[in-house]
Amino acid sequence: MTGDDVAFLRSRYGEKALTVTADYALTADSLLTDLTAVRSRYPDRAAALVETVRARRRAVAKFGTAGSMPADDVLADEVSVQQATAAPVAAARAADLAARHPGALVHDVTCSIGAETAALADEPGIGAVIGSDLDPVRLAMAQHNLSLRGSGGRVPTLLRADALTPTSSADVVIADPGRRTERGRVFGIEQLDPPLLELLAVYAGRPLVVKCAPGLDYHNLRTRFGFEGQVQIVSLDGGVREACLWTEAGDLPGQRATVLRTDPDGEVHRYEVTSDEADEIDRGGDVRRDRVGDYLIDPDGAVVRAGLVRQYGHRHGLEQLDPHIAYLAGTAVPPGERGFRVLEQLPVKDRALRTALSARNCGRLEILVRGLDVDPDRLRKRLKLSGDEAYALILTRIGRTGVAFLCEPGVRAPL
Repeated sequence: MTGDDVAFLRSRYGEKALTVTADYALTADSLLTDLTAVRSRYPDRAAALVETVRARRRAVAKFGTAGSMPADDVLADEVSVQQATAAPVAAARAADLAARHPGALVHDVTCSIGAETAALADEPGIGAVIGSDLDPVRLAMAQHNLSLRGSGGRVPTLLRADALTPTSSADVVIADPGRRTERGRVFGIEQLDPPLLELLAVYAGRPLVVKCAPGLDYHNLRTRFGFEGQVQIVSLDGGVREACLWTEAGDLPGQRATVLRTDPDGEVHRYEVTSDEADEIDRGGDVRRDRVGDYLIDPDGAVVRAGLVRQYGHRHGLEQLDPHIAYLAGTAVPPGERGFRVLEQLPVKDRALRTALSARNCGRLEILVRGLDVDPDRLRKRLKLSGDEAYALILTRIGRTGVAFLCEPGVRAPL
């Protein structure tokens, strides 16, 4: 997409063309036909129109259809939407920044289409916001998207600048290096744009927050490259979204898991677990213990990815089945989490499992596996389910022994 495309899309004529284009399905099966139809009406702008409409549809899950960046009105391409921070995650980070640096001037040096910048501007505890990007097209999109805030919203200062060239004396710098290209995702820290290590070097000595992919090898970052700040793993509604690096050391815990959950009314709830918390927990359980009546809990992915299972278990009085496995057990399910009440403990053998499931008339089975080399789909086929009842089967190991827990379907405790 070009700057001329963005200028057209921002015009009254472009808005009308987007409305027309939105009437097409634009699915994988219909895309070629739909693109031809759009091109017959808007020959010079068809690609930009289709790209924008498809990006808006993707953006609904990230931004929603209300708020300061409603998905139905944003200008974006599909790559920028894929990398954009989900609104609840960006809002949580903005609140953290305001709590740690009240009244601060915050500079988003990779503002792209403006999702993170909008959240910063929405946070009243932040004094002022600057957004910058090297890509003039993304910057033009951000100018449009941030103008959607209306007269009551604070509009950040936007400028074109290279993230690796400091252009402000802001109190805090935030960056989100690009990890997607037209060819797909990149995974190495040296492949990010700009490269992570260069960002850390350029802003050494200044408070810097860097959003990274959730699969970041932060152990390697610490041991090989000497990173001493905080690693924060963030999840939203059960999915791990990002690893966020906070360069400030001092009183920050080295590891932090932030779990965000949206209730049926759309309100976002939050809890955190940190490495500063106590981690004493009963570990290395006895495989012969009868766990019938216990609930098995698979902690949120942010807690697991941050290496804070023991701290989470201590907080809720849970027992860890094995010191190397994330499953926990207890008499109750922690608020907001999903637990499985154990009905029967079995060996991990097809015949024993098949017999137990048949006796309970099982026809629908959720299978969860940790610590064993078992393919749930293949196992389900071998079990030959034919009943009417629903159950869950949790396969794991305690020590070197494989264990199967036949459970009631999972239940989620109220927030």
